[in-house]
Amino acid sequence: MATPTLSPDAHVNHITSLPLRNRVAIVTGASRGIGRAIALHLASMGANLIINYVSNSAQAQHLADQINSSSPQPRAVPVQADVSDSVQVKSLFDRAEQSFPTHRVDILVNSAGIADPDHSTIAQTTPEEFDRIFAINARGAFLVAREAANRVTRGGGGRIILLTSSLVASLKTNAGPYAASKAAVEAMAKILAKEMKGTLVTVNCVAPGPIETDMLIEGRSEGDLEGMVKECPHNRLGQTEDVAPLVGFLASDESEWVNGQVVRVNGGYV
Repeated sequence: MATPTLSPDAHVNHITSLPLRNRVAIVTGASRGIGRAIALHLASMGANLIINYVSNSAQAQHLADQINSSSPQPRAVPVQADVSDSVQVKSLFDRAEQSFPTHRVDILVNSAGIADPDHSTIAQTTPEEFDRIFAINARGAFLVAREAANRVTRGGGGRIILLTSSLVASLKTNAGPYAASKAAVEAMAKILAKEMKGTLVTVNCVAPGPIETDMLIEGRSEGDLEGMVKECPHNRLGQTEDVAPLVGFLASDESEWVNGQVVRVNGGYV
């Protein structure tokens, strides 16, 4: 009996159905919220995952188990690291290189971030709260982007994707330090994209609008959330699944010509 062969179209579909097969992605802040959805989506595209978390080991392990349950070989490894600590960030990348056969990191997605749960005005924000927000959102993004700039795959396929916020564009009140920390990341990403010239490593930001996560809901009333819904042309809050496919595209080879950009994903909120 003749050996079955794939038609040219079927062969292409077979290859492109898992466009991130055997690539290694680090997703920070991956145990919940947007980071969790991104990790699941990249896994569905074939990537091997480092599931970074700070404190909730149970959620991170549950996510890794969920991803690994559909694969004969482990494809997701939970790793604890505080992105604001340079030593821990280096260790995070070391662990990624040790965990998979390719011994490299192809994709970094920085989704770790915090907000002010009290939603204070700038006049009401304490210096300590300002420093806390900038330590994770700005310094943390700098540290992981710096490490990635030195260690992700060069010559094709290297991707640095930093999550920011549509608040940088909407400039809503009661979010001054948070918006400022994310604006710093957007400026840094655009500069880093130019500094990576010749490496074929792309650097982009994904800037979600209001996404229905614990971080958005914490400290807000039903009236606050209803107001956000009314400001969106789609008349709803965003979901984590609205963000993850965009990150998946930016992580893929098809996105190579998208570089140094801030992509706002917010349903028309701004």
